[in-house]
Amino acid sequence: MASTYSYQVRDRAGKLISGELEAESQGAVAQKLRQMGFAPIKIEESGAGKGMSTELKIPGFGGKVKLKDLAIFSRQFATMINSGLSLLRAMMILADQTENPKLQEVIKVIASDVESGKSLSAALAEHEKVFPKLYVAMVRAGETAGMLDKVLINVAESLEADVKLRGKIKAAMTYPVIVFVLAILLTGVMLIFIVPVFVAMFEDLGGDLPLPTAILMGASNFLTSPIGLLIFIGGPIGAFQVLKLVRANPQGRYALDKFKLRVPVFGDLFHKIALTRFSRNLGTLLKAGVPILQALEITSDTVNNGEIAKALNEVRDSVREGESMAVPLGRYEVFPPMTVQMIAVGEETGAIDTMLEKIAEFYDQEVESTTESLTALMEPLMIAVLGGIVGSMVIALYMPIFKVMELVQ
Repeated sequence: MASTYSYQVRDRAGKLISGELEAESQGAVAQKLRQMGFAPIKIEESGAGKGMSTELKIPGFGGKVKLKDLAIFSRQFATMINSGLSLLRAMMILADQTENPKLQEVIKVIASDVESGKSLSAALAEHEKVFPKLYVAMVRAGETAGMLDKVLINVAESLEADVKLRGKIKAAMTYPVIVFVLAILLTGVMLIFIVPVFVAMFEDLGGDLPLPTAILMGASNFLTSPIGLLIFIGGPIGAFQVLKLVRANPQGRYALDKFKLRVPVFGDLFHKIALTRFSRNLGTLLKAGVPILQALEITSDTVNNGEIAKALNEVRDSVREGESMAVPLGRYEVFPPMTVQMIAVGEETGAIDTMLEKIAEFYDQEVESTTESLTALMEPLMIAVLGGIVGSMVIALYMPIFKVMELVQ
């Protein structure tokens, strides 16, 4: 059923025109207006049907802009600008074809701000939850240098690399987390539902129970009590809330990040991931023409590790006083000697952005290699742990029965 839509467009001369059209959807109106040679600015349903949308919105879904969405937006935006489209028209086209509703809404607001005279970077800066500092700084540098399309391509490549990096992290963490949760659930199910079935049997047998069986029975009796059930169900929820509070506190977050770099097995992986983010973000900013002091500040905010961020802030202070970047970096153990030496060579040759890209590529490969090694190591280890837990519980349950059989014989 056709509805009436009010619209605002600009003609080829840049004049603002308003009007109304009947169409099946908002997208159909936009398509008609473009066929007429107009650049749509704003389209909304008018009349009795306004506000009576049949679109289903589920709370918690579609309200977040992912890195992948930003990467696609940046690459398409760069292509349109490079093809000669105006900034405003490119943004309206992107708003119309972007699948993420949150990003679509933000793009429309930014387009309106740009139309009113704001620079693109200033408009983006007002949506810091969608466009991070690194993104805004690079766009600002691209506007200043007159190479916005090239900078947007660099942004897209950086975001795509970050998406790939996060995928590697998930690949390394998913399997052990799933097995750990399964181990807890299986243990709980056995203690709550299976062990009590054997209680009556053990009581009829009489005599002293073997120590493993007695321990298992005690654990079952505790877990089936109100306090035990509360701890079993509320414990994980409470631990998660405590973790959120720790991360919300700057000192707690710093201590947690420091611990992550030193935790056995996974600490090396977390360290390499942080170094990848540091080198890629800093290299991308310097390549875009962002001043080094500002680039260091933005990198410290986006590296996602408190210890490295603290070191970068102190390095920035040293650079402000006239030192090279490599010298203060070398004072911190969190930066390996190879990284410091490569940055020093980059500073000497005037190609520090290229050298940082090389460092990021190296640690990308290291992360991939470490992830594969950890996955290969964790699979048999977690299976052995899960099998050991279930097997020991089964043996503890059958030990009294074996003892009775021996007495009968």
